[in-house]
Amino acid sequence: MKIDNGSVLITGGAGGFGGATARRLAALGARVVICDVADERGEALAKELGNGAVYVHTDIMDEASIAAAVETAAKLAPLRAAVIAHGGPPGPGPGGRVIGRDGTRLSVGVFAHAVQVFLTSAFTVTSYAAEAMSKNEPLESGQRGVIINTSSIAGFEGQPGLVPYSAAKGGIIGMTLTLARDMAPLGIRAMAIAPGTFLTFAYGAMSAEDAQAKFGPSIPNPKRMGDPDEYAQLAAHIVENDFLNGTTIRLDGAQRFQ
Repeated sequence: MKIDNGSVLITGGAGGFGGATARRLAALGARVVICDVADERGEALAKELGNGAVYVHTDIMDEASIAAAVETAAKLAPLRAAVIAHGGPPGPGPGGRVIGRDGTRLSVGVFAHAVQVFLTSAFTVTSYAAEAMSKNEPLESGQRGVIINTSSIAGFEGQPGLVPYSAAKGGIIGMTLTLARDMAPLGIRAMAIAPGTFLTFAYGAMSAEDAQAKFGPSIPNPKRMGDPDEYAQLAAHIVENDFLNGTTIRLDGAQRFQ
C-alpha cells in the first residue's frame, strides 16, 4: 500500500520502536503523527522529519486523548497506517511471580494495569484508527489502511514473573487474526510484530555496551540485541505488502524464553 499521500499515526512515536518507524515511514512520503508523552523527544523528532510531521501529546490511558490524536492524523491526510508501539506508566505496585517467595500473591491491580497499558489501550487505538480508515476512499488496490500492533515473544512463552505482561501481549496475538477478518470488508489489514530483546529506551539506565554485554549472548544469531530500525524495516514492509494480513511475526533472532 502506498502511503505517500496519507498520514500515519504512531503511538510511542518518540520511543525506540516508534521513532525508528516514524523515520522509515516519513521516508516513504507519509505525514507522521507522533503520539507520546515524551514532549521534548517527540517535538524534536517531528522537526527532524519535516514533511508535515506533527507531535501530539497523547496519554494512552485516556480514550479521549487517543481519539484526539487519531482526529489530528485524519485531518492531516487520509489515515493509511497506525503503528501501536507504546509502553505506559508504572504499575500500582511491585510485579513478580503470582505467588512470591514470601507467599504474597501478585495484586489484581498490577495485573489489570498491565492489561490496560499493553492490550486495552492497543485495542482503543486500533478501533479509533480503523473507524477513521473506514472513511477513506479506497486506493486502486482496494485498500484503505493497515494497523500494526506490537506484541512480544513473551506473549508466546513468558518467563517467571511476567504473567501480566505475557497475558497482555498474548492478547495482542490472539486478536490479530480476528481483527483482520473483522476489517477485511473495509479493506483494512491488521498485523502484529512480536519483538525479542531490543535495545530501546527501556534500557536507558544502562549504557548500550553494558546492555549488549548482558543481554546479547542470549540471542542465538546474531549475538546481539535487536536494533529498533530492524523493527521499523519490518513495519514499513508490512505497510507496503498488502498480502501480509492477520498474523503475528516474531522478530527475535531465534530467541526463545525458557
